Amino acid sequence: MPRFEHDRLPRIALLIETSNEYGRRLLLGIRDYVREHEPWSFQLGEQARGHTVPSWLSKWKGDGIIARIDNASIEQAVREVGVPVVNVSASGFGLAFPTVISDSEAIAQTAADHLLECGFSQFGYCGDPRFAWSKSHERHFKQYLQQRGFSCHCFSGSKSAANHWGRALEELIGWVRELPKPIGIMACYDLRGQQLLATCREAGIHVPDEVAVIGQHNDETICEFCDPPLSSVIPNPRLAGYLGASLLDRMLKGEWIPGGVYRVPPIGIAVRRSTDVVAVPDEDVSAAIRYIRDHACQGIDVRDVVHAVNISRSMLERKFKRYLNCNPHDLIVRTQLRRAQELLIQTDLTIENVATLSGFSSAEYMSCVFHRRVGQSPRDFRKRCRGKLL
Repeated sequence: MPRFEHDRLPRIALLIETSNEYGRRLLLGIRDYVREHEPWSFQLGEQARGHTVPSWLSKWKGDGIIARIDNASIEQAVREVGVPVVNVSASGFGLAFPTVISDSEAIAQTAADHLLECGFSQFGYCGDPRFAWSKSHERHFKQYLQQRGFSCHCFSGSKSAANHWGRALEELIGWVRELPKPIGIMACYDLRGQQLLATCREAGIHVPDEVAVIGQHNDETICEFCDPPLSSVIPNPRLAGYLGASLLDRMLKGEWIPGGVYRVPPIGIAVRRSTDVVAVPDEDVSAAIRYIRDHACQGIDVRDVVHAVNISRSMLERKFKRYLNCNPHDLIVRTQLRRAQELLIQTDLTIENVATLSGFSSAEYMSCVFHRRVGQSPRDFRKRCRGKLL
């Protein structure tokens, strides 16, 4: 049975940081859910990631909690309140509660695919030893590349240096200087990417020609203040917040939701200058990749690429197979599909308009591609990524 009387709003505590973009977008997703359903009364304090337990929580009389459970003390504190709890942190704590997090495997694969499409054959991962999710990204990134026949140079650094920029810079410089080049590196999150770019600048290493860097979180303020601006995987915390609120609502209404992890896939990639490179030692393939990047969503086909590069189709396909392990048509379709997915999630455009703006010849053909490569229709993809199918 619900824990609250029907003549008042459910009282919900939000233990979510307001200090970064991911936390703020989680909150927007919770707001989205409440706007579509019955209103809640919120208790929200200003706090940072991994902050101590709020002093008001032990005396708070409410009905449910959505929390970033980042350490044992927060986990114990929310448990002691004795109300339904949904966790929205990938820290590894609080997994006994229903937990909604970004899909680490999908994030790592998205970053790896982007670097592979840039033509890299050497890869690195720059992590942070303080965070369980960083280790998860590293594992998935390394495994995915190994499946594709590549190795990965991994760096975490020491925990003692993680909060001390001087020592962290020394560790990073030593690692980066020893890496084979050119190399594409995934940073576990955007601040780590910013540190890596600063390290390359300090060491006189050219970005993106020698080292290309892609972050994760797409915190636009951080990414745009990097030099050069940082490419980043775009997660979907707004959907994570929406799903977290949906789960809590069901619990408030008396439904038992077991502990378990609900994973939210990323939206795509924000490409900026830190990965604006084609690391293929073949001028024809490099020119073809750049042409596809610039024109795929204008409805081109392989004949257009062949004409632009001035090479025979058979020769171009052999070279693509050698350097990218795919053919030009595959790269065109992947580029179009990535754009279609972004439009389906981020806009309310019709399926027909999404198909046109993504370069597909028709909505029907786009649907066929979605079924074959994504496993569902564009409409179902949109619903799932906006939290309508749970």
